[in-house]
Formats: sequence, C-alpha cells, structure tokens
Amino acid sequence: MRKMRLPIAITIAATGCTTANAPPQVEPPARQLEGECDASAVQNHLGHRATADVGSQLLEMTGARQLRWVPSRTAVTMDYRADRLSVTYDDDMKIVTIACG
Repeated sequence: MRKMRLPIAITIAATGCTTANAPPQVEPPARQLEGECDASAVQNHLGHRATADVGSQLLEMTGARQLRWVPSRTAVTMDYRADRLSVTYDDDMKIVTIACG
C-alpha cells in the first residue's frame, strides 16, 4: 500500500504545477529581411518613365539589392530571387509592371 502512495502523490503534485489557461503562443510579426524586396509601396510608379533615377528610387523604396530592367518582348529567366526587383517597360519607356523576384 505504501508503494502506491508515492506515485499518486507525485502525480498530484505535478498536476498542481500546470496551468489550465496558459496564454496562447504569439508569433512575432513578420519582418522583411535585409535585402528582401517588397514592391507593394511602389505600384504608384506604374506609367512613369523608366529612367536611372526612377530605378534608384524603386530600389531604395523596395529594399531590393538588385534591379532588373525588362524591355517589352524580352525573355528573362524564371528563377526567383527575393532580393531582386524586376521592372518591365514598354516601347515608350513607360513602366508597365513592378514585381519582386
């Protein structure tokens, strides 16, 4: 009988240390990694003239490390790079798409 008391006492003591209403685990907010591109804030540049100055502004505003100009009717690689901004422009040098990758 004595041997049964010890496991019961340990179980009771251990369950008394747990909390039934533990706070839920909270994920930290997602942060943009250094050099990772985010083109959401530069979509207002669609229709602007594609120039070196605009390219510099787009790089700074998106956080990208690399800028890829894509003329119309040009084939480009499909590899995805989180640190690259791709800007497509038409024959009139107007920006038609701005996207990361």
